Amino acid sequence: MFEKALVGNKKYFTLIAILLTIILISFFVYIYQLKNGLIITGMGRDVSWGLYISQFTYLVGVAAAALMVVLPCYLHNYKQFARITVLGEFMAVSAVIMCMLFIFIDLGRPDRVLNVLLHPTPNSVMFWDMVVLSVYLLLNIVTGWMVLQYERNEVKPPLWVRTLIYIAIPWAPLIHTVTAFLYAGLPGRGYWLTAIMAPRFLASAFCAGPALLILLAFIIKRTSKFDVGNDSIQMLAKIATYALIANVFFLFCELFTVLYSQIPEHLDHFKFLIIGLEGQFQYVPLTWVSIIFMLVAIILLIVPKYRKTKVLLITACFLTLVGTWIDKGLLLMVGGFVPNPFGEIIIYWPTFFESIITMGVWSFGVLILVILYKIAIAVRCEIEL
Repeated sequence: MFEKALVGNKKYFTLIAILLTIILISFFVYIYQLKNGLIITGMGRDVSWGLYISQFTYLVGVAAAALMVVLPCYLHNYKQFARITVLGEFMAVSAVIMCMLFIFIDLGRPDRVLNVLLHPTPNSVMFWDMVVLSVYLLLNIVTGWMVLQYERNEVKPPLWVRTLIYIAIPWAPLIHTVTAFLYAGLPGRGYWLTAIMAPRFLASAFCAGPALLILLAFIIKRTSKFDVGNDSIQMLAKIATYALIANVFFLFCELFTVLYSQIPEHLDHFKFLIIGLEGQFQYVPLTWVSIIFMLVAIILLIVPKYRKTKVLLITACFLTLVGTWIDKGLLLMVGGFVPNPFGEIIIYWPTFFESIITMGVWSFGVLILVILYKIAIAVRCEIEL
């Protein structure tokens, strides 16, 4: 089936060329980082995780969101999702690969990755995060590819493939839960020290993932003859609605806890993000943009008339993606490090070089997604002829 990725129109190859160009540029910048060290980023002693790890955190959620189409299709026999399940699994493959790349570039020296394999430490949450991500990547590659292959041959997938799918279903929330424990297990960071960190992660994942899948479905419909069906899109929109409501609810639960308790080491993080602290207001606008975007998205998604209007649905999905990305793809990281355990405010902001490398990783993930979707759509169209 790989040969189908080598056939396409001018727009397809133009997109591939643009992505490869960005990847090449970012690779040279990464070589510069290898030579000069992580000093070229905005990170330092006080903020040791930055844009790289925040993107890793966000993309783990996108990967876990494949559960939202796999579970209804295979456990509840919701046949409307049959046309979109493989797309969800391939989206997870792309997201997990990007997650691993962001960890790789954040280490500074890539040879340190071998330490996790050569000297495994079962008492480390990072070790288990590597395990669950690797297994989840393998599960989605194998099941997505084999299901597509058997559908092309017009036969049902064998029992072993369905068994792997059933294993992947509980594994999806596990990868994001373990990632949440990376944060919630750090006692010196009041912003992260909360028992609902894992539920917050899952809620944001289960709204951002379906929202992205809806946008991808509209793009696919516009650029090819493949249509996942309006029923699938509307069901995904409902899932995103409930998950987004839960995400915002958890956020306000956190706000109530810190505002009512008035514990300084917890409250200062929220003050820094929401109203500013000691004259530092850099992240306040972003915080309010995130909150407003998510609230507006809820209104657009919860009203059936708005949700069934294509333009408003696309707008709601876009607002959901941007709102959750700001919240978890940037503010979560910064809010946990600022102020530091001594109460000092050390401002972090991604540098130009850091942003270019990040764009390169995203471009690599999009490249993988485009190729996998090209194969999947070509096979689907071939079957339906």
